[in-house]
Amino acid sequence: MLKMALIIIVLVLAGFLAFVRLAPSDPEIWHVDPLTAKKPWRKRNVFILRDDGSDPSPPIYDVDAGTLAKAFDAFVMAKDRLERLAGSPDDLFVTYVARTKLIGYPDYVSVRFLPLDDGHASLAIFSRSRFGNSDLGVNRKRIEGWLAEFDPD
Repeated sequence: MLKMALIIIVLVLAGFLAFVRLAPSDPEIWHVDPLTAKKPWRKRNVFILRDDGSDPSPPIYDVDAGTLAKAFDAFVMAKDRLERLAGSPDDLFVTYVARTKLIGYPDYVSVRFLPLDDGHASLAIFSRSRFGNSDLGVNRKRIEGWLAEFDPD
C-alpha cells in the first residue's frame, strides 16, 4: 500500500513538472502592453515598471527607441532560459518567456519601448509569473538586475 502511494505521488509530481515545462504559452494571453496592464490585486507575483508615479520609475536612455529596443532584445536574448514569445524590437513591443533554473516555471516579461523628446527613449515593463500567487520578489529582482546590467551603448 505504501509503495503504491509513493508511485502515485511520483507520477503526479512528474505530471505537474511536465505540464509546467510543456504547457503552451498563448501570445493572445501573455503579450500584454505594460502601459495598460493592470496589476492583479490578489497576486504578489507581478512587477510593473512604468512612468506612472510609482517607485521605481523607468530609466531614460540617450538613444532612440529603435536602438534601445534592438540593444535590449540582444541583451535579453543572450540570457539563459529565455525566449521571445511575441512581438519584435522593430515593433517596439516584445514579450519574453523567462524560465526558472530548477523547475522551469515560466515568467512572462512584456516590454514596450517608448520614444521621448530629443532622441531619448525609455521603456515600460510588465513581468509576471504564470503559476502561483507569490514569486518571492523574483520578477522584480530580475528586472532590476537586468536594468542595472544593461547598457544600450
